[in-house]
Amino acid sequence: MPPIADAFINCKICPRECGVDRTRRACGYCRTDSECHVSSVCIHQGEEPVIGGISGICNVFFNHCNLQCLFCQNAEISHCSTNPQPDFGFDQTLKQIIEILDQGIETVGFVSPSHLVPIVRRLVEALKQKSYNPTFVYNSGGYDSVESLKNLEGLIDIYLPDFKYADSQLAKSFSDAADYPEKALSAIKEMYRQIGSSLILNDKGRAERGLIIRHLVLPEQIENTRRVLNTIADEISQNVHISLMSQYYPTDSVLKHPILGRSITKSEYQQAIAAMEEAGLHRGWIQLLDSQQNYRPDFSKNHPFEY
Repeated sequence: MPPIADAFINCKICPRECGVDRTRRACGYCRTDSECHVSSVCIHQGEEPVIGGISGICNVFFNHCNLQCLFCQNAEISHCSTNPQPDFGFDQTLKQIIEILDQGIETVGFVSPSHLVPIVRRLVEALKQKSYNPTFVYNSGGYDSVESLKNLEGLIDIYLPDFKYADSQLAKSFSDAADYPEKALSAIKEMYRQIGSSLILNDKGRAERGLIIRHLVLPEQIENTRRVLNTIADEISQNVHISLMSQYYPTDSVLKHPILGRSITKSEYQQAIAAMEEAGLHRGWIQLLDSQQNYRPDFSKNHPFEY
């Protein structure tokens, strides 16, 4: 892999391939420069059971994102029109990760990292140099560059991508990424090439290696959900683990949206579960419908997920 700074000069780190020089200023689609920009490093217990376990995971939440989803539950840090506070640099981020690992946490997750992949690599390598070897989780929106993912091979233990859309018009309308379906499929195929479909657990029942694909069920979009699940089954594997999420809720920015302005119904989620079964996807997790009331972070707090 070329030096970290070089990757940002003619930036093609994510599928946007803006080609801008991020070493000079915060620019490109993500409006981010070449430095480490992190809003929160905290213990989080809201991940899938095999990842979070009883004690939780050390999650590193990056600022800004290469997707600008209208309904983003982390919009206060992910939307590029805002300037999130705090904004931790590399040294502070590394220090906070180590403080949490020293408490006995065994897993580090990188959340929304697709536009800062070289920083992810730098953090992993810095931790290993200090003799820390946690399980590393790459938790992305699925809109990842295959070449960037190749630069993480051997460093990431668990890939935890979203697969949001199989419908390009929906992807454009909701996330400003008409090419999302094919880019996400290519990215997840690369993750699968690196990791395979097996989810390897330790003697505590905590995942140490594997691929888990998340799909958030959206209101009135059961056909999209069905197409996503069929694509996974047909193009990747029926043996991968799926996290079928019911936790969608309308954030303030979409309360008046004609589609996104409500939570999903029991019927919609039951249809999604049926679609998962019909696709032959037999491994993974479903959520309780009342999970819509949870997972509502406040990044103005030191611990965003404490209520």
